[in-house]
Amino acid sequence: MKTSLIAVAFAALVAVPAFADSAATPGIDQRQANQERRIDQGVASGELNARETARLERGQQRVENMETRAKSDGVVTKGERARIQARQNLQSKRIVRQKHDPQKAR
Repeated sequence: MKTSLIAVAFAALVAVPAFADSAATPGIDQRQANQERRIDQGVASGELNARETARLERGQQRVENMETRAKSDGVVTKGERARIQARQNLQSKRIVRQKHDPQKAR
């Protein structure tokens, strides 16, 4: 009886960290932070006007929402990661395009 109780307790301790890691998204989080920093730099340098900034921030929020939905069941699948990364790629291209267009903040 004691042996089976100890085995169950040990199995629970081993399973919890594995479950917690499957919803971790440090790469996605780091990229989001980098892209936010790029937007902030564009605002500070005057490369982004208010309308461009608002549009880019909405796009970043959409990526955050995708990540939150993916994490909601405790597991972020490969497919979910791929969709989030594809949206991050799109956002990155939009940031570059907006920062290097002829419009400037006034």
